[in-house]
This record gives sequence, C-alpha cells and structure tokens, in this order.
Amino acid sequence: MKLQTQIPFLSQENNQIDYKSKILLFGSCFSDNIGKKLDYFKFENGQNPFGILFHPKAIENLIENAIQDKVYSGDDVFFHNEQWHCFDAHSKLSNSFKDVLVDKLNLQAESTKNQLKNASHIVITLGTAWVYNLIETNSIVANCHKIPQKQFNKTLLSVEEITTSLKNILSQIRSLNNSAIVIFTVSPVRHIKDGFVENTQSKSHLLTAIHQVISQKSFYFPSYEIMMDELRDYRFYTEDMIHPNATAINYIWEKFQQVWISNDALNIMQAVDVVQKGIKHKAFNPNSEAHLKFLQQLENKKETLQSQFPSMVF
Repeated sequence: MKLQTQIPFLSQENNQIDYKSKILLFGSCFSDNIGKKLDYFKFENGQNPFGILFHPKAIENLIENAIQDKVYSGDDVFFHNEQWHCFDAHSKLSNSFKDVLVDKLNLQAESTKNQLKNASHIVITLGTAWVYNLIETNSIVANCHKIPQKQFNKTLLSVEEITTSLKNILSQIRSLNNSAIVIFTVSPVRHIKDGFVENTQSKSHLLTAIHQVISQKSFYFPSYEIMMDELRDYRFYTEDMIHPNATAINYIWEKFQQVWISNDALNIMQAVDVVQKGIKHKAFNPNSEAHLKFLQQLENKKETLQSQFPSMVF
C-alpha cells in the first residue's frame, strides 16, 4: 500500500557533486539548510555571502556587482535603529560601525567573485517573486531592514521580469565561469505574510520563469514540489506551520543526494559522518583507557580523511 505520491527521480549521469567539487549557494533560507548539510559532510562550499536573499533581483544584483568589481562606499549604507545597513544585503551583515559594514560588503563582494570563478556547482534557491521598491530611489531592495513599509511600493515581478533576471544571472556567471553547473530550486517555505493566494502567484511565476531558462548546464531540482506533494502533512513543519522541520529537511536532502551526489562520494560521506558523530560523543568517564583509545582512533580517522582532502577541517 502506498501512502503518498512520490516524484520520480533519476540521478544525473554527469556533472554530479563529489569531494573535488566547489559549491556556491545563493538564495532563501532553504539554501542555508542545504548548505548546512554540505558543511556537515565537509564538502567545500560557500553560502550566501550577502546573507539570505529572497528574490531573483537581489541575487542578480549581487552577482552582477561582484563580477563587475563594484566598490561599496559610505553612500551605499544608511543608519537605522542604531545600526548601519545596506539595501543590497541581509541584516546579518549590518553593523554598529559604518566603516566595518563597508569593509565587510567589499570583502564579501570580492569573495563572491572568487567563488563564482572557481565554482563547479552553483545552487540558486528562489523564495518569492514579491519585491519592495524603495520610493526615494525607485530601486528594488534585497532587504527592508525594518524601515516603515510606507517608504516602499510592493510589487509582484512578472514571469517576463524574472526570466530576464535569471538570463542575466546565467549570462554573468558564464562570462566568468563557463563550466559551472547551475541548479535552480524554489524554496518550500511559503511566504504566508504575502497572503495564501499571493504566495501561490509568486511561486508559480518563479517556477514558470525557471523552466524558461534551464538548459544543458542549468537544471531544476523540485524541492518545492517534494514539500507540497510528498510531504503534504503538517507533521513535516516547524511550530510556525510554514518552515520545513528537521525531518522534512533531511528527506529533501536525501532526494538531492540521490540526484546530485556521486556514488564515489557516498563512502567518504559515511566516513565523515562517523567522525562527526564521534566528535559529538560525550564520555561517561573522559579519563578512562577506553575513551582515550576512542579519541586516538577518532584522530586517526580525521588524519586519514584530511590526507585525502586537505580542505576538510573538523
């Protein structure tokens, strides 16, 4: 008896992720969830250098500015609620000191360009098609930083606008790195604050636009569809009934792993998992001979992995 409908998945025959890959992730908080899994298994990856970015225009802006060597200055930041902010970045970069924020923006922009140049895989998770346009400058912002809503116009990006934005993202990436594999996905997090109907409009615009740009070196992974169909039960959500819980994240990760992680990497992942669990292990008697032997064996396992993959840091 089948108690759920399941999306059929086929592993990618080529271009899969292994321990030689360099992965860069942009987008909504779901990209951070996948990034944490990659971190745990010690894949070389970078996540959201400007913090969480929810809509395609924000991601486009970051990639374009990074590749074209934009230099941030004091004119690009503003003071609000006792902190300096930038409309291009998430509040996680905000700082009490203006110069610190400007330096951080330039450092992260430079890092973004370097990571784009060297990436084997770029994962872009789109969260919403709703954007806020700052009335004063007539520009779309990545984050409102709790500025009063009356200073913004809220609009829904059309399919055509999103398609143009995604094409520009791909064009910018290809200008720097023509071999990178780009994986698009839509966040399974519903933006209920926009409204139930409005959230569905938004997701549909994102999905339609993505499928107009995917090609030989760009792909779509259905994280949104897995959540909405295979996991259509509130037991797979956190208490807010909006965000996927740990079980759902693990389930979607397993599907991503099935499609995008190479078979050669699986044995290494298992070895990394053993080390990670060993690090978290708490001994009843830390000074016992058995525990000291366990620690030595754990150290040997770390050294074996690090001799094969010097980038691994435990």
